[in-house]
Amino acid sequence: MCWELFISFARIGLFTFGGGYAMLPMLEREVVQKKAWVSMEELMDYYAIGQCTPGVIAVNTATFIGYKKKKLLGAVSATLGVIFPSVLLITLIAGLLQSFAHVAWIAHAFAGIRIAVCALVFHTVWKLFQRNVKGTFPVVIFLLAYIAVGFVKLSPLWIVLAGIILSFARGEKHV
Repeated sequence: MCWELFISFARIGLFTFGGGYAMLPMLEREVVQKKAWVSMEELMDYYAIGQCTPGVIAVNTATFIGYKKKKLLGAVSATLGVIFPSVLLITLIAGLLQSFAHVAWIAHAFAGIRIAVCALVFHTVWKLFQRNVKGTFPVVIFLLAYIAVGFVKLSPLWIVLAGIILSFARGEKHV
């Protein structure tokens, strides 16, 4: 099982570009639909906690899922799996980038990657919104959080805490 966790998360880490938000669809396919290691609700909970805790969302989420499946050894296996491709690729790119950064097609490739990642992130945010923001009260929390983070520049930590407090005050089970 630990090897399977490592391989699954290495595949996710290898084929996900754009960070934690862009990897959510792949996580859903692999750990919810294909492997049935967690439910979609559990994945969203782990993802939300991973967003709120220090570190990289992908690593935090992999650690939670690995821990659920095989405790400490599973957490280590999933975490190493998700970071392994990045460490390998970053090491390779870092060695080559200085030599080729001036080449026009490399600059264009990076521009294209940034645009594609924006689309992936937007798709993920849209799916999260559709699944979790239902009803007037959740829409109000969403709008307040968006304004607070987008315009007031509040720390995400305060946004999450405010969402928790508002949900408790309202008695919401699913916001």
